[in-house]
Amino acid sequence: MSGHDVLALTTDVLIVGGGMAACWAATAAARAGARVVLVDKGFVGTSGVTATGGPNHWWVPPDPAKRAQAVEDRLARAFDLAERDWMARIIDETWRALPELAGYYPFDSDGRGGTFYSGVRGPEYMRALRRFAADLGVSILDHHPALELLVDHDGVVVGAAGHARLDDRLWAIQASSVVLATGGCAFRSGLIGSHGNTGDGLLMAAEAGAALSGMEFSVSYSLSPAWNSTRTLPYFAARFFDQEGRELDVPPPMSGEAAHLKALATAMIEGPVLADLSDAPALLKQLLRRIQPASMPPFERRGVDLFENRFPIRLFGEGTVRGTGGLQIVDEKCRTSVEGLYAAGDAATRELIAGATSGGGAQNAAWALTSGRIAGQAAARAASQRKSRATARGRPVGGAGLRPAADARPIDLSPVIPAVQASTIDFDGALWRSEAKLSSAKARLDLLWRDIADHAYATGIARIALREQAAMVAAARWVCASALARTESRGMHMRTDKPGLDPALGARLLTGGLDNVWTRLETDIVSQRIEAVA
Repeated sequence: MSGHDVLALTTDVLIVGGGMAACWAATAAARAGARVVLVDKGFVGTSGVTATGGPNHWWVPPDPAKRAQAVEDRLARAFDLAERDWMARIIDETWRALPELAGYYPFDSDGRGGTFYSGVRGPEYMRALRRFAADLGVSILDHHPALELLVDHDGVVVGAAGHARLDDRLWAIQASSVVLATGGCAFRSGLIGSHGNTGDGLLMAAEAGAALSGMEFSVSYSLSPAWNSTRTLPYFAARFFDQEGRELDVPPPMSGEAAHLKALATAMIEGPVLADLSDAPALLKQLLRRIQPASMPPFERRGVDLFENRFPIRLFGEGTVRGTGGLQIVDEKCRTSVEGLYAAGDAATRELIAGATSGGGAQNAAWALTSGRIAGQAAARAASQRKSRATARGRPVGGAGLRPAADARPIDLSPVIPAVQASTIDFDGALWRSEAKLSSAKARLDLLWRDIADHAYATGIARIALREQAAMVAAARWVCASALARTESRGMHMRTDKPGLDPALGARLLTGGLDNVWTRLETDIVSQRIEAVA
């Protein structure tokens, strides 16, 4: 990392990512008095899944009874893996935070003389967050994907390094604290806004020794027209038909994720499924373009009337983007299990507020906002106490795709996408899991990982795509390992060979490791710590 062609910077807090969580983290850190640099693989304000949608936030007025009820309602669907205190904290922080954006975002009226804060239009929301961060002095580096973390001699994270796309040169940024807000992993399913969500942050953190949690809870899908991923709001009002015009018996989404998804998937395996929104409420027809502007253009380009014509649909896998798995959060400051490293948004586990069922929608948006603010503020406070870390020369810890463990040579990467998708988003491997299927997928993914880790190598800008391939394989291996270890069916994790709920497994499941992937229940870790202290 030396030479005149390397962009070398030093800062207090480095934010890696460019979506909602990253921007809220950057603003919180800057307001806490830290020098902040934000790096993103895309353009901050347009990259990520928020920029294409119309996110609603978990919005509950500060009435103790209403908030307590909101927590209990969600806790009942969390399968014993969420925490009341975290939920209450998310609700309160979201209520206080969104109005702070009023100077940058044109919030609508609530129709009763007040302001409607909870629902926002993704494109404008992200542009507002970018301006908010810039006005607070955050240095934003677009098209600067991070490739690896830097650690000091004690294993403390002290920065990151990557490649500037437009300048085609390396960069290295030393920082006292680092926040990973790189999003989840959608395994290149075609989900709108998710092309860059390849699990990069998960891989980088694991290389530094971080643990992950809840990776088995990754079975989530977005319903869209078959030819183009859009947003999901309209389909709550849809009826479904087969190719011959027979109406299908599909349970409504709120009847339970498994029943709804499995019914649609089963029908799609048998043949094309058509959606019919002719009975949709008039209010939806009036508001859809305003709430989710990305939903209409694909229909208009095809000459299809969304609310009059039947059209073929498809389920786009969302992986951990609307699953709940991600980096383990070890305390109330959104720290990971590695010193100096924080996580926010979809890069972190959302089990704390969603448990074993998807936190997609309002809950996920509230989590991205709040975890970003918590992590950013905590990172800034820690940075003020450990300024010397920012000047310590960090050692890069990136492996697969950067530093081959054996001889560097060309390898065939064409099997990567089919292999990771087969075990994470393909219907048979995800909705109908079993030990036999998961073991077979694990063996295939282990071989791919070994090949990439031992031999894959690229130079220049090609390293970015290679690291994305490595990250997707790593994420799929953690998903498989966790799904194998959780020998029950709980929430969105469904095993055909273990259909019941096992009370002994009512705890979060951790995973990690690279060459050798490990899993263990979080309760085992806590017990070991208690025994060590005793």
